[in-house]
Amino acid sequence: MKYKRNFVKDLLKSSKVDLDINVKGWVRTKRGNKQVAFVALNDGSTINNIQIVIDVANFNEELIRDITTGASLSVNGKLVKSMGKGQNIEILANEVEIYGTADPETYPLQKKGHTLEFLREIAHLRFRTNTFGAIFRIRHAMSFAIHKYFNDRNFYYLHTPIVTGSDAEGAGEMFRVTNLDMMNPPKTDEGKIDYSKDFFGKETNLTVSGQLEGELGATALSNIYTFGPTFRAENSNTPRHLAEFWMIEPEMAFYDIHDNMDLAEDFLKFLISYALENCKDDIEFLNKMYDKELIERLNFIVENKFERISYTEAIEVLEKAGQKFEFPVKWGYDLQSEHERYLVEKHYKKPVMVTDYPAIIKAFYMKQNDDGKTVRALDVLFPRIGEIIGGSQREEIYDKLKGKINEMGIPEEEMWWYLETRKFGTVPHSGFGLGFERFILFVTGMSNIRDVIPFPRTPKNAEF
Repeated sequence: MKYKRNFVKDLLKSSKVDLDINVKGWVRTKRGNKQVAFVALNDGSTINNIQIVIDVANFNEELIRDITTGASLSVNGKLVKSMGKGQNIEILANEVEIYGTADPETYPLQKKGHTLEFLREIAHLRFRTNTFGAIFRIRHAMSFAIHKYFNDRNFYYLHTPIVTGSDAEGAGEMFRVTNLDMMNPPKTDEGKIDYSKDFFGKETNLTVSGQLEGELGATALSNIYTFGPTFRAENSNTPRHLAEFWMIEPEMAFYDIHDNMDLAEDFLKFLISYALENCKDDIEFLNKMYDKELIERLNFIVENKFERISYTEAIEVLEKAGQKFEFPVKWGYDLQSEHERYLVEKHYKKPVMVTDYPAIIKAFYMKQNDDGKTVRALDVLFPRIGEIIGGSQREEIYDKLKGKINEMGIPEEEMWWYLETRKFGTVPHSGFGLGFERFILFVTGMSNIRDVIPFPRTPKNAEF
């Protein structure tokens, strides 16, 4: 008879038994005696294993010997109620096929604890551990929830370029894109590299943000969002930095800073509620194994209305804190992570949104306030992590934007297309950016950003 394949996740939720079924997966453990073998099988659909019961007398001795941790199997059998402790159902095996063996002497993921540092060295196999299975199922769920959130609210998914001729915000060193012969590049009369001979006819880089192009879409489609890879060539070898990461950047026409804040708060609460509801087993595992306060912290975001304060108010609170900070607190200085966490964790005891930052520390495209000193920037601050969202109302007035571009020394000829949107039917508009990996760090309770992206790209590391 032909057995229909079932996923472990579905079988563990099934109320039906005495079914003939097939499962495929990888062996986590095998135990037993000369009469019976118990195999814990996992197919990646859930953090939980299903138990396979094998009557040793009915199977080839060599086959039983080759069922080791890491081996891949196909099992035909009957789903029955379990008589043992620890599981409600199990599978009585009729047929077992081994797709691939795993030598116990060389397979690196034997049943023991492994450090996260070691698992980064074998990123091609770390998906098979409970920890990384949980993280990447959560990452998938959050990706889906992001698209669902925006789709259900009349946003359009815009694919902005990965190769770009502009630096969106002076956000950091950029990776150059070229097909010139680097051993013998063409030169100009001044002895510089002649990028007019390059593939695109100009100097190009990998993008640091899709925001500027996203604004162009919003000024016709009203509401758009981007969700794609971005790149920073900063030599920052820290647990919070990657050279390649993913960003979610919505842009909304006819939104002011208050509309922007409303959307950011609703968006974050939706995503975390979705995680709590749909990733329960994985989050409970991470809460137990890595961060005992994870679930409490996630509920803290959902249950609290975000506090809304100005940068000036934030500075006043920090100056009166009576606490010694590593970095100075002074109007005109950017807030550091320690300041942001103090505001969230100690003072307001809820998530905090900070607006109206000094213009001097913010990007050229932010809407200038009437005071001539501040701009309508927006940062959303979370416990443990500090800033999780950065955004602003964008400057829609042509003369003000042009003046800021000139003031900051940005070549006007490179920004002609961006300026032109302010000449033809300009509107108030706003947007923000959420670093996806920074967000996944928060949802999983992990402490190193290299553990929430499948294959981390960091200084001196582009393995796999």
